[in-house]
Amino acid sequence: MYRFHDSKVDTNLFRQLQDLTTVLSSNPELLFEYSFGSYIDLLDGKVTASRTWDTTSPNVKVAGLKSDVFLRTIGSFRYSDIQAMKEFLHTVNESSLPKFASQLFALFEDIRLEEKIKQERPGTKHVFTVRKNYYKHKFENERAAHVTRGLALDELFCLIYLTLQSNSPDPNFPRASQSQLEQLNKVKPLIYSVYEARSTQAVSGIVEQIVSRLHEGYVDTIHDYFVFPIHHIDKYTKNTLFDELTRTDELANEDSEELDEEKNEYMDEQFSTWHRENENSDRQQTFLQFELEVGTKTNIMGNGARETEDGDQAMGTIQGSSGQTKNKDYSDLDTLDKQEIKPGSGRDAIYGEANKNAVKCVKQSSPPSQADINVYLDFVKDIENYKRKLSTIITKTLEHKKNAARKDLMIGRLSKKLLPMVLDEKPRIFYKKNQESKELDAAFTLLVDCSASMHGKMEETKRGIVLFHEVLKSFQIPHSIMGFWEDAMEVTDHYQPNYLHIIHSFSDSLYENNGPKIMQLEPQEDNRDGFSIRVAAEQLEARREKHKFLLVFSDGEPAAANYNQNGIVDTNLAVLEARKKGMEVIGTFLADGEVDESADKLMQNIYGKHRILVPSVSELPDHFAPLLKKLLLKVI
Repeated sequence: MYRFHDSKVDTNLFRQLQDLTTVLSSNPELLFEYSFGSYIDLLDGKVTASRTWDTTSPNVKVAGLKSDVFLRTIGSFRYSDIQAMKEFLHTVNESSLPKFASQLFALFEDIRLEEKIKQERPGTKHVFTVRKNYYKHKFENERAAHVTRGLALDELFCLIYLTLQSNSPDPNFPRASQSQLEQLNKVKPLIYSVYEARSTQAVSGIVEQIVSRLHEGYVDTIHDYFVFPIHHIDKYTKNTLFDELTRTDELANEDSEELDEEKNEYMDEQFSTWHRENENSDRQQTFLQFELEVGTKTNIMGNGARETEDGDQAMGTIQGSSGQTKNKDYSDLDTLDKQEIKPGSGRDAIYGEANKNAVKCVKQSSPPSQADINVYLDFVKDIENYKRKLSTIITKTLEHKKNAARKDLMIGRLSKKLLPMVLDEKPRIFYKKNQESKELDAAFTLLVDCSASMHGKMEETKRGIVLFHEVLKSFQIPHSIMGFWEDAMEVTDHYQPNYLHIIHSFSDSLYENNGPKIMQLEPQEDNRDGFSIRVAAEQLEARREKHKFLLVFSDGEPAAANYNQNGIVDTNLAVLEARKKGMEVIGTFLADGEVDESADKLMQNIYGKHRILVPSVSELPDHFAPLLKKLLLKVI
């Protein structure tokens, strides 16, 4: 089973941070992620916030994560000088304390950017205040630990931070190493000059001076406090990341051609842009602007332009007044390039951006064996009591609805209650007997997690699936049952095969002898829940029934290749997308003992309040029968 960081993702908060990243960077392709530290990476298209905040209180966590996003999407993205950073890294990598120097630079640059962001956006002051208070407490505790362990440079780093963020000009540090206090006093003037730094280059200069003043006996820092704010910095050529996004690439080829200046027809004359106030009535002018990616370089002047001709404006008029053609319109057809895109090619993201390399692999069930039939019949006997109770309740409700009269109608049989004729302007004194069909206008899909962690649970899970199938079949309700998993052994960087084991489809779910196919469900490997939910919802959406229900059996968080923290968020998005299409999506968590708080939080983050927690799979029928009852009564 593919497992990741144990921290559970708050999907609502994650979407807020993603929205902040998109809006503040003005780049919809920039994705938010949790990581070891906070940095921005345009090559991989992501902004990260530090996992440091996971262990804090909810209020501090939200403020801390937002401050990371502010620093990267406003600060580093727009105001950090990439060339100055490159020069700094080149310099410190040759020093004896590269790790200390780079972390000190990250700290000082963040302080500079923080002041700039607070001036630009005063509403961020509270967030940065919470951030500062948390780090002051954190570094004070770590300083004491470093003193005990004899980590001199780590202690000095903590002292530098606490000095910068202290409310007094000369803070006192009890139980600090005397040698580190002396070293701190030597560099204190440089430390305070950080608040006067107006550029990245100024910050790098301060750090270089501090490092040069440290005596040679220091060993580089052991602990990691901050990461360098821009990843893959050696790949960028512009001064800022914002310039990188707006740069114009050079021509793809290097062809050149010398032209005879005397034979060139061009006018060395400047043409102004059109405006109502400076419209030239004598010479109506039409301009065409486009960008070249491939071409031949010549020695023609770059601002040369041809002289306008009398026919230019006529052509513009014709184009501007064009009407709809009577010929065939091919604009709605996909281009050949689009038609050739194959799933898993990296460009097809119809099942979610996190699943752009996932490929749907359908596995059909085979005819059941005699052993499967025997086990199935045993399960049917086990759930007979649940089925009988449900059938009785639903049947009685249907009969009551059929026989109950519809009252207060404008036409129909005359009621015995005629008082509305006196009291109401438009009296409704008629009624009709209901003659509605007994058929329930609903369709169900049951998705079953077939990941490796279902070992030891699948047999009992099948008992609940049998109950699901037998009850719906008794009321002639079409339904589908599918197991899903990802084949981890076949996964590559651009190919992630996701299998859907079709036990029952809508077309054959009501066949009499198809039930034993349920016994073919077996634990396999990983689970990419968001992808499978979208596929199932796509099939369910095509049904004509009024009520549509998608039920998911799972025993834990989504886990698959490149699907770590994004798995929970992607699955939650898949659930929300299905609900927007009018489907009810309900998650059922299958525990292996008591349901702990983290499991409840996980299911809440994915399914919201529409979730069921089953402490033991042996109790699945006890929890699943009331759910079926509730859903079927809703349909009636």
